Amino acid sequence: MNKYYLGIDLGSTTSKAVIINENDEIIGRGITNTRANYSVAADIARMEAVYNARFSILKRNLAQEIAEKPQYKKYISDLESVFQYEQFKVRIDKLGDELLKTCYNYFDGEKRLTMIDHLRIIRKAIKPKIKHLYIYEDLGSKNQFFRDIVSEKYNEEVAKFDNALFEPLMTIWDKSITAAENETVNFDFEHLINQAMDLLAEKYRNLPDQEENLPVSATSGFDAEMYLLKGEFTTISESLRDRIDEISRLEFHIENMTGTGYGRALLPFPADCIRSEILCHAFGAHAVFPETRTVLDIGGQDTKAIQVDKYGLVTSFQMNDRCAAGCGRYLGYIADEMSISLNELGPLAMQAEKEVTICSTCTVFAGAELRELTNMGEKRPDILGGLHKAIIMRAMSLIARSGGVYNEFTFTGGVARNQAVVKYLTQLVKENYGDNIKINIHTDSIFMGALGGAMFARRNIKADLPSAKKATA
Repeated sequence: MNKYYLGIDLGSTTSKAVIINENDEIIGRGITNTRANYSVAADIARMEAVYNARFSILKRNLAQEIAEKPQYKKYISDLESVFQYEQFKVRIDKLGDELLKTCYNYFDGEKRLTMIDHLRIIRKAIKPKIKHLYIYEDLGSKNQFFRDIVSEKYNEEVAKFDNALFEPLMTIWDKSITAAENETVNFDFEHLINQAMDLLAEKYRNLPDQEENLPVSATSGFDAEMYLLKGEFTTISESLRDRIDEISRLEFHIENMTGTGYGRALLPFPADCIRSEILCHAFGAHAVFPETRTVLDIGGQDTKAIQVDKYGLVTSFQMNDRCAAGCGRYLGYIADEMSISLNELGPLAMQAEKEVTICSTCTVFAGAELRELTNMGEKRPDILGGLHKAIIMRAMSLIARSGGVYNEFTFTGGVARNQAVVKYLTQLVKENYGDNIKINIHTDSIFMGALGGAMFARRNIKADLPSAKKATA
């Protein structure tokens, strides 16, 4: 029986899970937004990691077929996207029940009937739109958070109604989404994967014949793969069924596990299975980039500058945990103030022609300062450029106090996905420590803490943090 090891990073904004095998290879990743219920967040992240691991093993089992026919890889990727849609369908039905429950609790009479009618219209409108995004535009790889996906489409539909309906419909949403998210859904993988196979068959069956005109909006590369798959769909799907049955029945034996992150104390793990997030981010970063000697982690709630030795163990660190200034939650607050999504912050800041001086990166004063700068005529990209640079200036101060930058420098945490943060970090590290410093930013940067946790679980070693004072700035 194969042995697997689980690491869970229970952060303040996102919760991540990583499963590795006995060779330290990542075979499963799971992520979800952290809710008021930390236990549910941890369960969902773990469950998503197990599902992802099944697809990873499926690809490994089909390695020879993929080598001979590369279109297999696209087919399995499509299958995973459709599988995610099948999960979404179950969740949105549960959310629909919560929306109706809230409606009954807060309204009565004619008002209640009006709200119910509009909720049904919204639900009918958004389900096919999101189905299309999952099946044809790979939504699952772009946004893994149920709340964000549904919220965007819900808001679009509410905006189509009379202004008088805006407040009551948004109140219903606010009162319902947390309750829906905080319910753990135990999916039957075998049932959902077979439903996904049937839906994928429908997708390819409905594609037009290859000689027909392609849609104007489609890219030639993507369509070429899809049309090739259409021609071989029956043969491929039949040969995959047995392999899919194998992974559906596969049992994942978790030999050991480690919990870390902001909410690690709330995980239902034994005390000896809990590790500091500083240790885990350092260990995970060093595992991916063995020459790493300096690690910067900007998470949802705090920033950590870490020095590591050649084994990936922490030799010194500095962190700012007085407040969430300059971290993920602060950026989320800025996005809310500007009425844009968190994912739009970085691209908008990249358009800056200059960096406006930001006096404070404190969340308490952020809204007032943003409004003042806007009233003074400053452009939004320039304001965001200054804001992102100010965040990195704070981080550079922590790095200097931890011991500076040596050898390779690795950036971890969810904020590593923000292009503007990466831009200013790269610029300031090279200005202060020279052009010869290699800066590592990985697609798995957000999973580094969970990866480090899984690696601690496999080794079952004890490691402690060196004594260090936390930074107060």
